[in-house]
Amino acid sequence: MATRKATARWNGTLKEGNGVMKYGEVEGPFTFASRFQEGKGTNPEELVGAAHSGCFSMYLAAIMSADNFKPKRVQTTASVHLGEEDGPKITSIDLDCEAEVPGLDADKFAQYAQTAKEKCPISRLFAGTKINLSAKLIG
Repeated sequence: MATRKATARWNGTLKEGNGVMKYGEVEGPFTFASRFQEGKGTNPEELVGAAHSGCFSMYLAAIMSADNFKPKRVQTTASVHLGEEDGPKITSIDLDCEAEVPGLDADKFAQYAQTAKEKCPISRLFAGTKINLSAKLIG
């Protein structure tokens, strides 16, 4: 299997400092305000959300494809909730998925989505975090 890398650099104190996170060719600034308030820039939780939504979508497409269903698209939004439990903690992640898969019925789609929620690598990484799923078959 492949090894992937990302980097982050932080300069200064927590509240007055700033940093840059980089993965692949993408680079994004982050600050205290972008993480804990509504400031400009990105934050680790957005990157977790991007990773989780991408992983879930790919895993769901893979398991449907393995049963000869051909998804036209799988679109997932991950909302990552940062809360307080003995310090800052990701308390839950909401996955909201829509998929267009010709010939697939809603009940079978719900089973596939539940399997993807439980087994995609990022979901497994967050096994101690509550992951909520809303999955809708469209088209």
